[in-house]
Amino acid sequence: MTAEEVYESVTNGGATDFAAAVEIFERFGPWCLIGGLAVNCYVEPVYTVDADFVVVSSNLLNLQAALTGAGFSLQTFAHSGNAKRPESKLSLQLRTDVRYQDFPSRTERREVLGRMVPVAALADVVKGKVWAWQDENRRLTKRKKDELDLMRIAEAYPHLAASMPVEIVRQLEGQP
Repeated sequence: MTAEEVYESVTNGGATDFAAAVEIFERFGPWCLIGGLAVNCYVEPVYTVDADFVVVSSNLLNLQAALTGAGFSLQTFAHSGNAKRPESKLSLQLRTDVRYQDFPSRTERREVLGRMVPVAALADVVKGKVWAWQDENRRLTKRKKDELDLMRIAEAYPHLAASMPVEIVRQLEGQP
């Protein structure tokens, strides 16, 4: 069984939904994968049911219309949006925050769930994870997952530890 088949089974259609979203994103200009699935492209993968994307804000309305037409329900927020199909466990998170808008200009294509997609550069993935980890409005469990992702990256790419919060680096060094 392939990773895509396992993911499809566990998420009740998540790999199919991911593929459908990728086809839609490709029609609407610059975008890239960020978040946990992007982290998985650089370090040993862990399971996630979120797919986080940066979308260029000027394309958001057309992209949302296409997602709705493909059966995704949408929720919109000030600097993001969520999309999900009714039966699937996969949640698409669309980041439109201005801090992320240049990420699509620094991507590399990587295979994710059987699709070649633009993935944010590792330094940008770290930036996004640091921003998410620092966001005190996020649930603690989400922030802890961001912290773990940053630790996984720092272990695999020690030179990036300098761009991470000192609290995270101390933990890796065994300091309180």
